[in-house]
Amino acid sequence: MNIIELKEQVIAYAKSIGIDKIGFTSANPFHELKNHLLRQQELGYQSGFEESDIEKRTEPKLLLDEAASIIAIAIAYPSKMKNAPQGKKGARRGIFCRASWGTDYHTVLREKLALVEAFLQKKVPGCRLRSMVDTGELSDRAVAERAGIGWSAKNCAVITPEFGSYVYLGEIISDLPFEADEPMEEQCGECRLCLDVCPTGALVQGGQLNSQKCVAYLTQTKGFLPDEYRAKIGNRIYGCDTCQTVCPKNKGKLNWIHDALQPEPEIAKPLLEPLLTISNRQFKETYGHISGSWRGKKPIQRNAIIALAHFKETSALPSLIEVFQKDERPVIRGTAAWAIGKIGGEGIKEVLQQGLVYEKDEEVRLEIQKGLSLLAEK
Repeated sequence: MNIIELKEQVIAYAKSIGIDKIGFTSANPFHELKNHLLRQQELGYQSGFEESDIEKRTEPKLLLDEAASIIAIAIAYPSKMKNAPQGKKGARRGIFCRASWGTDYHTVLREKLALVEAFLQKKVPGCRLRSMVDTGELSDRAVAERAGIGWSAKNCAVITPEFGSYVYLGEIISDLPFEADEPMEEQCGECRLCLDVCPTGALVQGGQLNSQKCVAYLTQTKGFLPDEYRAKIGNRIYGCDTCQTVCPKNKGKLNWIHDALQPEPEIAKPLLEPLLTISNRQFKETYGHISGSWRGKKPIQRNAIIALAHFKETSALPSLIEVFQKDERPVIRGTAAWAIGKIGGEGIKEVLQQGLVYEKDEEVRLEIQKGLSLLAEK
């Protein structure tokens, strides 16, 4: 079988197993990406979650000696939730970003990539392959862009004409010499909506993100959230979709395609107050199958506390006071103290002042003082 026929067969097989887009590119180094990543490193714009070795991120042959091509795939995920529950006073809700709706996409894409690998091994016994999704060394977006899956947009996402930017990406490095597909021309034009509405100004310019300021990154950190970002998070408990939801290229892209990626409304948009005291076991049983659980429950709980303060949810004060007085984790105690002060109410000053008497952790004491200062402003 010649390589042209094999490529056609791979494309047909990929579609038959529910891969929404597939593209091919060479295994040549990603020179432009390397320059961009070095600049990001110099500016301190990296999140720290990505592969730290820039050579590995941009040189496919460091990952597979005989690399000749890369197969890129995309699977679309929903942009709208059916039967979304509505939060209300006394029953406020948080929101997980769309990329965390349904079954963890790492699991879904790895299963698809494994099927493609098995298909290729059957067709070409002994061929060498290496697949990755998100946590691998290569930049999924750079590979997808070069393979013609979509274009690299000003919001730093890859936008496809068919599904907008609501796509998960993965790739297989291969020693098979597939012909490369043509990259797509950038189609953002003069539009800069994503830049203008980014809650924290993390989108420095088109195609450049300061990850340290990005709400999606901030919601995944485990320490105290810097004061200047607390009001920006709103009720987001994991991730941020603002730069996607405002994008004109995403208009009308519902992507209700894959059952596994459909959101469970009570999980994707959960009640906030129960999150404050959820056990590790309950958290794992309820949220363990979604990608937004990867950092554990602590960041989710901290963000839920901030969201309750955002809503000034007085009915949550008893739960917040309990967390403030009893939780063993300083970040959770301290954030609760700040939230209690922000919400305010009768007897709150005494609760916080009493906390100062027995609290030994200096960071928590600082948060209590912040709470008292917020009370004094009312």
